[in-house]
Amino acid sequence: MSIDLTVIWAFIIAFAVFAYVVMDGFDLGIGILFNRFPVGPERDTAMNSIAPVWDGNETWLVLGGGGLLAAFPLAYAVVLPALYAPLVAMLLALVFRGVAFEFRWRDPAHRQAWDVAFQGGSFVAAFMQGVALGALLQGITVEGRAYAGGWWEWLSPFSLLTGLSVVAGYALLGACWLILKTEAGLQARARALAGWLGPLTLAAVAAVSLATPFLETAYFERWLTWPSILWVAPVPILVALSSLLFWRSLKRGDEGLPFVLTLFIFFLCFTGLGISMWPYIVPESITIWDAATTRSGQIFMLVGAAITVPLILGYTGWAYWVFRGKVKADGYHG
Repeated sequence: MSIDLTVIWAFIIAFAVFAYVVMDGFDLGIGILFNRFPVGPERDTAMNSIAPVWDGNETWLVLGGGGLLAAFPLAYAVVLPALYAPLVAMLLALVFRGVAFEFRWRDPAHRQAWDVAFQGGSFVAAFMQGVALGALLQGITVEGRAYAGGWWEWLSPFSLLTGLSVVAGYALLGACWLILKTEAGLQARARALAGWLGPLTLAAVAAVSLATPFLETAYFERWLTWPSILWVAPVPILVALSSLLFWRSLKRGDEGLPFVLTLFIFFLCFTGLGISMWPYIVPESITIWDAATTRSGQIFMLVGAAITVPLILGYTGWAYWVFRGKVKADGYHG
């Protein structure tokens, strides 16, 4: 029996994108919340909590983008010109944020300006990721095998909603990371932030979820018609239950559980996105099989992925293990 390598590659790309979202999401979230922390030890501690891992987290973005180009070249050729503006803005923001991260410590005389740049870069990167997601989900104009839409097709009320939703979700992840990694005043401040970011994120998830079925007839049929609704109902039910558990864990004073539950909610949202889009990589225009490269090319790349993905997982896990425990303003972990 022949193995469908196209499906395997679709899951590899999806895994890389999700790994990027959850790993880079919390450090972008800390940047988004940066001006909520007083200048001095609290800001230094917040930044030091992500210092050992933030640049490694972006490895998954490279894997996702590079894998899309190699495994699904047609999708890459269609999606990239459709989303040039938000993707270029995202990349520039990530570069600017990275420069600010480094120069904040090396140029104390202008630290305030670098702090603003760090927060601004984090916000723009997160917002543009959400905008790109919304633009893809709402559909891209395709004629033949090429993008046929305009320069501003990506900009819509729905894409702006998804952009703001991603900002809220990343901010919640950042707050929960600080609950896990810090102590005393900063931890209390992060817990208070999570207390209102949680309901805000849930409201954003609900708004996007309610709007999505009305973007395409296929979305509506998957989510709101019988008997399909029976198969997809566990996703919103689990989101509601996880949100309730999150709120209880926050009130109970748990340190690690709010972060884990937030990650699980992100996973459920990602699952819902997959349900909506499957089997299309460009919704209602190009399926994963239409966009896939040759089988020989998939086999060749799969050998490389079988080596590199475990290596990335290994050194990422090792980095998080080495820098486990609480973080101090001087960068000490323990």
